[in-house]
Amino acid sequence: MASSRSAWIGGNWKMHGSLADNAALLAALREGLSDAAESEVVLFVPFPYLDQVSRLLAGTALALGAQDVSAKAKGAYTGEVAATMLADFGCRYALVGHSERRQLHGETDEQVAEKFGAALAAGIRPVLCLGETLAEREAGKTEEVVIRQLEAVLNLHGAAAFQDAVLAYEPVWAIGTGRVAAPDEAEAVHRLLRERMAKADASVATALRIVYGGSVKADNAPLLFAKPNIDGGLIGGASLEAKDFLAICRAANF
Repeated sequence: MASSRSAWIGGNWKMHGSLADNAALLAALREGLSDAAESEVVLFVPFPYLDQVSRLLAGTALALGAQDVSAKAKGAYTGEVAATMLADFGCRYALVGHSERRQLHGETDEQVAEKFGAALAAGIRPVLCLGETLAEREAGKTEEVVIRQLEAVLNLHGAAAFQDAVLAYEPVWAIGTGRVAAPDEAEAVHRLLRERMAKADASVATALRIVYGGSVKADNAPLLFAKPNIDGGLIGGASLEAKDFLAICRAANF
Protein backbone atom coordinates (compact mmCIF):
# COMPACT_ATOMS: atom_id res chain seq x y z
CA MET A 1 0.00 0.00 0.00
CA ALA A 2 1.15 3.53 -0.69
CA SER A 3 0.00 4.92 2.69
CA SER A 4 0.77 4.12 6.32
CA ARG A 5 -2.82 2.93 6.88
CA SER A 6 -3.33 -0.81 7.10
CA ALA A 7 -4.94 -2.44 4.09
CA TRP A 8 -8.61 -3.43 4.20
CA ILE A 9 -10.38 -5.83 1.84
CA GLY A 10 -14.08 -6.65 2.02
CA GLY A 11 -15.74 -9.48 0.14
CA ASN A 12 -19.44 -8.81 -0.49
CA TRP A 13 -21.11 -12.09 -1.37
CA LYS A 14 -24.41 -10.34 -2.13
CA MET A 15 -27.24 -12.90 -2.57
CA HIS A 16 -24.99 -15.87 -3.28
CA GLY A 17 -23.96 -18.91 -1.33
CA SER A 18 -24.99 -22.29 0.03
CA LEU A 19 -23.84 -24.28 3.05
CA ALA A 20 -21.60 -26.47 0.89
CA ASP A 21 -20.23 -23.70 -1.30
CA ASN A 22 -19.55 -21.49 1.71
CA ALA A 23 -17.59 -24.21 3.48
CA ALA A 24 -15.43 -24.88 0.42
CA LEU A 25 -14.72 -21.19 -0.18
CA LEU A 26 -13.84 -20.52 3.44
CA ALA A 27 -11.52 -23.52 3.61
CA ALA A 28 -9.56 -22.12 0.66
CA LEU A 29 -9.49 -18.60 2.12
CA ARG A 30 -8.38 -19.80 5.54
CA GLU A 31 -5.44 -21.57 3.95
CA GLY A 32 -4.51 -18.76 1.60
CA LEU A 33 -4.84 -15.93 4.15
CA SER A 34 -3.26 -17.67 7.12
CA ASP A 35 -0.55 -15.03 7.49
CA ALA A 36 -2.77 -11.95 6.97
CA ALA A 37 -3.14 -11.02 10.64
CA GLU A 38 -1.63 -7.54 10.25
CA SER A 39 -4.31 -6.46 7.77
CA GLU A 40 -8.05 -6.96 7.60
CA VAL A 41 -10.15 -9.17 5.38
CA VAL A 42 -13.89 -8.98 6.02
CA LEU A 43 -16.55 -11.23 4.53
CA PHE A 44 -20.04 -9.76 4.10
CA VAL A 45 -22.38 -12.73 3.89
CA PRO A 46 -26.17 -13.13 3.57
CA PHE A 47 -28.02 -13.11 6.89
CA PRO A 48 -28.94 -16.85 6.87
CA TYR A 49 -25.25 -17.81 6.76
CA LEU A 50 -23.98 -15.60 9.60
CA ASP A 51 -23.98 -18.49 12.08
CA GLN A 52 -22.20 -20.90 9.74
CA VAL A 53 -19.58 -18.41 8.65
CA SER A 54 -19.04 -17.12 12.20
CA ARG A 55 -18.21 -20.64 13.34
CA LEU A 56 -15.93 -21.33 10.37
CA LEU A 57 -14.01 -18.09 10.89
CA ALA A 58 -13.34 -18.76 14.57
CA GLY A 59 -9.65 -18.63 15.33
CA THR A 60 -8.74 -16.93 12.05
CA ALA A 61 -7.77 -13.37 11.16
CA LEU A 62 -10.84 -13.10 8.92
CA ALA A 63 -13.68 -10.87 10.15
CA LEU A 64 -17.42 -11.25 9.66
CA GLY A 65 -19.65 -8.53 8.24
CA ALA A 66 -23.35 -8.05 7.46
CA GLN A 67 -24.64 -6.69 4.17
CA ASP A 68 -27.17 -4.37 5.82
CA VAL A 69 -28.49 -3.32 9.21
CA SER A 70 -31.75 -1.86 10.44
CA ALA A 71 -31.91 1.69 11.69
CA LYS A 72 -34.30 0.44 14.38
CA ALA A 73 -33.22 -1.18 17.63
CA LYS A 74 -36.24 -3.49 17.96
CA GLY A 75 -39.96 -3.63 17.33
CA ALA A 76 -42.61 -4.54 14.77
CA TYR A 77 -40.39 -4.30 11.70
CA THR A 78 -40.92 -7.56 9.85
CA GLY A 79 -37.90 -8.59 7.81
CA GLU A 80 -35.52 -6.13 9.46
CA VAL A 81 -32.37 -7.21 11.34
CA ALA A 82 -31.18 -5.14 14.29
CA ALA A 83 -27.53 -4.29 14.89
CA THR A 84 -27.61 -6.05 18.28
CA MET A 85 -28.69 -9.24 16.52
CA LEU A 86 -25.74 -8.96 14.16
CA ALA A 87 -23.43 -8.43 17.12
CA ASP A 88 -24.72 -11.66 18.65
CA PHE A 89 -23.28 -13.50 15.66
CA GLY A 90 -19.90 -11.80 15.94
CA CYS A 91 -20.31 -9.29 13.13
CA ARG A 92 -17.56 -6.68 13.34
CA TYR A 93 -18.70 -4.68 10.30
CA ALA A 94 -21.91 -3.83 8.45
CA LEU A 95 -22.42 -2.26 5.05
CA VAL A 96 -24.62 0.83 5.03
CA GLY A 97 -25.81 2.68 1.95
CA HIS A 98 -24.71 0.16 -0.66
CA SER A 99 -25.87 1.36 -4.06
CA GLU A 100 -28.11 -1.68 -4.48
CA ARG A 101 -29.93 -0.69 -1.29
CA ARG A 102 -30.14 2.93 -2.41
CA GLN A 103 -31.25 2.09 -5.97
CA LEU A 104 -33.43 -1.02 -5.49
CA HIS A 105 -34.90 -0.26 -2.07
CA GLY A 106 -35.05 3.52 -2.21
CA GLU A 107 -32.84 4.18 0.80
CA THR A 108 -32.25 7.88 1.33
CA ASP A 109 -29.12 9.60 2.61
CA GLU A 110 -30.94 10.24 5.87
CA GLN A 111 -31.87 6.57 6.32
CA VAL A 112 -28.30 5.55 5.59
CA ALA A 113 -27.08 7.97 8.25
CA GLU A 114 -29.47 6.44 10.77
CA LYS A 115 -28.20 2.94 9.95
CA PHE A 116 -24.63 4.16 10.39
CA GLY A 117 -25.48 5.29 13.90
CA ALA A 118 -27.35 2.09 14.75
CA ALA A 119 -24.32 0.00 13.82
CA LEU A 120 -21.98 2.13 15.94
CA ALA A 121 -24.33 1.96 18.93
CA ALA A 122 -24.07 -1.85 18.86
CA GLY A 123 -20.28 -1.84 18.59
CA ILE A 124 -20.29 -2.66 14.87
CA ARG A 125 -18.10 -0.71 12.47
CA PRO A 126 -20.11 0.73 9.58
CA VAL A 127 -18.79 0.66 6.03
CA LEU A 128 -20.38 3.70 4.41
CA CYS A 129 -20.84 3.16 0.68
CA LEU A 130 -20.81 6.22 -1.59
CA GLY A 131 -21.06 6.58 -5.34
CA GLU A 132 -22.65 8.21 -8.33
CA THR A 133 -24.79 6.74 -11.11
CA LEU A 134 -23.76 6.85 -14.77
CA ALA A 135 -26.19 9.71 -15.42
CA GLU A 136 -24.75 11.69 -12.52
CA ARG A 137 -21.22 11.04 -13.72
CA GLU A 138 -22.01 12.15 -17.26
CA ALA A 139 -23.64 15.28 -15.85
CA GLY A 140 -20.44 16.11 -14.00
CA LYS A 141 -22.05 15.59 -10.59
CA THR A 142 -19.69 12.97 -9.12
CA GLU A 143 -18.20 15.29 -6.50
CA GLU A 144 -21.57 16.79 -5.60
CA VAL A 145 -23.15 13.35 -5.07
CA VAL A 146 -20.43 11.73 -2.96
CA ILE A 147 -19.99 14.81 -0.77
CA ARG A 148 -23.75 15.00 -0.21
CA GLN A 149 -23.82 11.33 0.81
CA LEU A 150 -20.88 11.80 3.16
CA GLU A 151 -22.21 14.98 4.74
CA ALA A 152 -25.55 13.34 5.54
CA VAL A 153 -23.65 11.15 8.00
CA LEU A 154 -21.20 13.82 9.13
CA ASN A 155 -23.99 16.24 9.95
CA LEU A 156 -25.86 13.67 12.03
CA HIS A 157 -23.00 11.98 13.86
CA GLY A 158 -19.92 14.20 13.59
CA ALA A 159 -16.39 13.41 12.47
CA ALA A 160 -15.49 11.42 15.59
CA ALA A 161 -17.97 8.71 14.54
CA PHE A 162 -15.71 7.89 11.60
CA GLN A 163 -12.88 6.73 13.86
CA ASP A 164 -14.44 3.26 13.75
CA ALA A 165 -15.74 3.40 10.18
CA VAL A 166 -14.62 2.68 6.63
CA LEU A 167 -15.62 4.60 3.51
CA ALA A 168 -16.19 2.68 0.30
CA TYR A 169 -16.32 4.64 -2.94
CA GLU A 170 -18.32 2.53 -5.37
CA PRO A 171 -19.35 4.28 -8.59
CA VAL A 172 -22.71 2.72 -9.41
CA TRP A 173 -21.85 2.50 -13.10
CA ALA A 174 -18.92 0.21 -12.28
CA ILE A 175 -20.62 -2.27 -9.94
CA GLY A 176 -21.04 -5.65 -11.60
CA THR A 177 -20.68 -4.16 -15.08
CA GLY A 178 -17.08 -5.01 -15.81
CA ARG A 179 -16.34 -1.30 -16.09
CA VAL A 180 -13.93 0.18 -13.60
CA ALA A 181 -12.86 3.71 -12.79
CA ALA A 182 -9.35 4.43 -14.03
CA PRO A 183 -6.89 4.50 -11.11
CA ASP A 184 -6.41 8.26 -11.41
CA GLU A 185 -10.20 8.83 -11.53
CA ALA A 186 -10.75 6.69 -8.43
CA GLU A 187 -7.86 8.38 -6.62
CA ALA A 188 -9.32 11.81 -7.33
CA VAL A 189 -12.59 10.90 -5.60
CA HIS A 190 -10.80 9.25 -2.68
CA ARG A 191 -8.65 12.35 -2.25
CA LEU A 192 -11.77 14.54 -2.36
CA LEU A 193 -13.43 12.49 0.37
CA ARG A 194 -10.35 12.59 2.58
CA GLU A 195 -10.03 16.36 2.11
CA ARG A 196 -13.66 16.84 3.10
CA MET A 197 -13.12 14.73 6.21
CA ALA A 198 -9.99 16.75 7.02
CA LYS A 199 -12.09 19.90 7.18
CA ALA A 200 -14.07 18.26 9.97
CA ASP A 201 -11.16 16.52 11.74
CA ALA A 202 -7.66 16.23 10.30
CA SER A 203 -6.56 13.32 12.50
CA VAL A 204 -9.65 11.27 11.69
CA ALA A 205 -9.17 11.95 7.98
CA THR A 206 -5.55 10.82 8.08
CA ALA A 207 -6.38 7.49 9.72
CA LEU A 208 -9.65 6.85 7.85
CA ARG A 209 -9.53 3.93 5.45
CA ILE A 210 -11.20 4.72 2.13
CA VAL A 211 -11.53 1.75 -0.22
CA TYR A 212 -12.64 1.33 -3.82
CA GLY A 213 -15.33 -0.97 -5.17
CA GLY A 214 -16.66 -1.57 -8.66
CA SER A 215 -15.52 -4.50 -10.84
CA VAL A 216 -12.21 -4.89 -8.98
CA LYS A 217 -10.30 -7.86 -10.39
CA ALA A 218 -6.90 -9.40 -9.85
CA ASP A 219 -5.53 -7.65 -12.93
CA ASN A 220 -6.62 -4.10 -12.05
CA ALA A 221 -6.25 -4.27 -8.27
CA PRO A 222 -2.49 -3.54 -8.12
CA LEU A 223 -2.83 -0.24 -10.01
CA LEU A 224 -5.81 0.85 -7.92
CA PHE A 225 -4.26 -0.08 -4.59
CA ALA A 226 -1.01 1.68 -5.43
CA LYS A 227 -2.71 5.06 -5.21
CA PRO A 228 -1.99 6.95 -1.96
CA ASN A 229 -5.62 7.47 -0.93
CA ILE A 230 -6.95 4.03 -1.90
CA ASP A 231 -6.59 1.74 1.10
CA GLY A 232 -8.04 -1.46 -0.32
CA GLY A 233 -11.26 -2.60 -1.90
CA LEU A 234 -14.83 -3.77 -1.45
CA ILE A 235 -15.05 -6.74 -3.79
CA GLY A 236 -18.21 -8.21 -5.27
CA GLY A 237 -18.23 -11.11 -7.72
CA ALA A 238 -14.51 -11.83 -7.43
CA SER A 239 -14.91 -12.53 -3.71
CA LEU A 240 -16.86 -15.69 -4.56
CA GLU A 241 -13.83 -17.31 -6.23
CA ALA A 242 -11.02 -18.12 -3.83
CA LYS A 243 -8.25 -17.83 -6.41
CA ASP A 244 -9.41 -14.40 -7.59
CA PHE A 245 -10.09 -13.05 -4.11
CA LEU A 246 -6.72 -14.23 -2.81
CA ALA A 247 -4.97 -12.54 -5.73
CA ILE A 248 -6.75 -9.26 -4.91
CA CYS A 249 -5.74 -9.59 -1.27
CA ARG A 250 -2.12 -10.14 -2.30
CA ALA A 251 -2.31 -6.97 -4.39
CA ALA A 252 -3.11 -5.10 -1.19
CA ASN A 253 0.09 -6.49 0.36
CA PHE A 254 -1.44 -9.21 2.51
